[in-house]
Order: sequence, then C-alpha cells, then structure tokens
Amino acid sequence: MKKLTKRWQMLLYGCAGFGVNMLNLIVGSYLCSALLVGGFEEHVESWTYLNRDLVVAGIWSVLVLVSKIIDGLIDIPMSSLTDNLKTKWGRRRPAILIGFIPMVIAYLLFLKPLNSEASILNTIWFAVILCIFYSFYTLTMVTYYGTFAEIVDNEKDRVFIANVKSVCDVIYFILGYALIPVFVGMSIKIRTVALIFLPLSLTMAIPFFLIKEHSTLDEPAEREAGDAKGVSIARAFSVSFKNRSFLYWLCVVFVMNIGLQLFLSGINEFFSTTGINMTIVMACSFAPVPLTILLYNKLVQKRGLKFGFQYVMLVFSAAMLLMYFCLGLPKASTQLSIMGAIGGIIASFSIGAFFSITYTVPSQLAAEENARTGICASSMYFAVEGLFEGVSAGVASGLILTYLKEHNGAAYITVIVAFFCLAAFVMAFFLPKNIAKLGKNDQ
Repeated sequence: MKKLTKRWQMLLYGCAGFGVNMLNLIVGSYLCSALLVGGFEEHVESWTYLNRDLVVAGIWSVLVLVSKIIDGLIDIPMSSLTDNLKTKWGRRRPAILIGFIPMVIAYLLFLKPLNSEASILNTIWFAVILCIFYSFYTLTMVTYYGTFAEIVDNEKDRVFIANVKSVCDVIYFILGYALIPVFVGMSIKIRTVALIFLPLSLTMAIPFFLIKEHSTLDEPAEREAGDAKGVSIARAFSVSFKNRSFLYWLCVVFVMNIGLQLFLSGINEFFSTTGINMTIVMACSFAPVPLTILLYNKLVQKRGLKFGFQYVMLVFSAAMLLMYFCLGLPKASTQLSIMGAIGGIIASFSIGAFFSITYTVPSQLAAEENARTGICASSMYFAVEGLFEGVSAGVASGLILTYLKEHNGAAYITVIVAFFCLAAFVMAFFLPKNIAKLGKNDQ
C-alpha cells in the first residue's frame, strides 16, 4: 500500500470514519432505547417509535447481549476477509464497499417495526437487523482501522491519525449527544432524526481516493511492493493472542468499556430521570475537547500512555460521581444546571482521549507485528479488541441498562460507570512497559 506522506492527506484520512460512527451511535444510543418507553419522562412521543413498548424487555435484553457478542465474534472472520481479500483493486477498498452497502440497508430497516405491539415478532426482527447492521459495520470499520498500520510508516504519523480520528469522534458525539436532544425537544421524532444524519456516512468514500494498493491476485508482486503477507484466520488469530502485552490490554479495555458503553447507551434515560439539562452538559463536555486533548497528548508525550490512560479514567470517574450527587438538587433549577455543566467540563478532559487510546494501541502493536514477522494481521488486532469491546458493550447495554430501566434505576448509571472506570484505573498500573511508555518522546 502506498504510504501517505502529507499532513493534509493524514488529516483527511482520519476523518473517514466520522459518518459511519455516527450511524452506530444513533443505533446504539437512540434507536435501541426508542423501542422501550421505560426511563423516559419528557418528550416520550419523540424519543420512542410509537410512544409504546415494541419489544419484550426481558427477551430484548438477552438478544442485545447476543447481538453484541456476535458483533465481537464476527470481527474475527471479517478481519481475516479484509486481510486476505484477493482482487485486482487490492484488499482494503473492496472490503469497505462490501461492508458499507448492507450496513446502510440494515440501518434503514431498523427504522421499521413489523407491528405496533410489544411482540416476539418485533423483538426477533429488531435483533436480527441489529446483528446484520453490526456485522457489516464491523467489516467497514475493521478494514478502515486495519489500514492505520499500513497507510503511514511510523509511530508519530499513526498517533497523528489516531488523534484526528478521536477529534472526529468528539464532533460526532457533539452532534449525537448535544444536537439530537435539541431536535427531539423540537418534537422531531427520533426516526426522522436518524434519516437526517444518514448522508454523513458518505465520509467513508475518503479511503477510496487515498488508498492506493497493488493487486492482491498476484501475491509475489505484492511482496515485492513491500506489503505484509496475508495469512489464514487461524494464524492471524494466533499471532494476536500470543502477544501478551495485547492480552492484558484487552482485559483493561473490557472493564473500561463496560463503564463507557453504559454511559453512552443510557445517557438519555439518565438525563431524563434526573432533570439535568442534557444539551447544556453535552455542550460543556465537548466544546473544550480540542484543547483538553492537547493536554492529554502533552501528558502522554511526557509520561507515556499509561499515565494518560489513568488520567482519563480518574477524571471521567470524578465527572460521573459529581453528576450523581447533583440528584439532590431541585429538578430544572439553576443550581442543577450549573453543577451539571461543571460535571460536563470535568468530563471534557477525558472524552477525546477515550477514543485515541483504543486506536493507538492496536495499530502500533499490529505495525510492530507486521514489521517483525512480515505477515498482515493488522485488522485482526482491531478485531480481537472489538470482540472484547462487543461483549463488554453487551453486558452494559443489554443486561445492566435494561435491568436499570425496568427497575427505575436509571439515576444510578453514573455511579456504576465510575466504578468500572476506577477499576480500569487500578488495572492500568500493571500495563506492560511497551504499552505504558507508548507515545513518550524519550522512549
């Protein structure tokens, strides 16, 4: 694969996943929640599909967990597909196209219930469509992430692309968590909002212009071009799991992601229950991020990734606990808005870094693997990380959140989030040195 050498190219490349990630946010944080009315106290008609339950809650919670597990498991064969795809156009661009089109179709189908009751038929229908959406979303994004180890030739440029990607994540989070509530407050129904944001998915066209690959039909020619060689799914899976540093990193990510996904998937219910103005908090959380991520990068450059990761976990936990202690204030009061805004500002010191971390570690470890062994397992590293993230997301949004919604416990979401983030903070003390020192200028 031809390397990107110009900063404007890297900047543009880091923006490619913006729209597709936005669709995933809408599905996971809004459309899945819109199938059950529990936890919503304001604008129920707009937050939900038909102002009534459309799925059977107990069965739906299990099926969401199953879909998240499938989402994680499917990463493995999907990563092998993109690492070994043989076409005259190379392996990455065709794989992105194969994933993108069915993903968009599934997104549209998820907006249409089969009937207007909380039926088994609806429950199974949405679960199947959710599995299809996650599967092809996975193929699209694991292919894109896999190119991070190939599209540039050094750690500094990989970190730059990862940071651009994390800034884009912040932007789509602003759109998702600050702007969408405004739309809903204007009585625009959530399904209409989902359609409004659909055209953003076309940002995934960027790799089609920037990725330049040799044909993979002729393997010797590919090796002469300097690219790593694709290997079987079993070999790539084995390579990633033999990396002990990566295995411990996966354990840390698993715990961290339960907290993060619980907050992201339950954010609507939390703010609706507590009376804290979601738009104000989200604006305060995301507006300072371009500056706060510079601070995070400075910390990593000076102390390494472990220090930066622990900083993120500690700050986010503090913000979550502050939001919980806001609950004693009168709803819709000035004091509540001020305290919520303060909590949002504190959270801003961690939000952008959340995403940069999960791109930086697997892309760097995969690049080291490619250079050391000469085999291409780039996407597999992201796939295995995605497997762990998928299971943890299923635990968070399928089991914990559904339980809290059914037992009027949405107000406790941020306390549980803080617990898991603090657990990840403690686990980070034992990160292997090659991860702990990642990004440090004098390593």
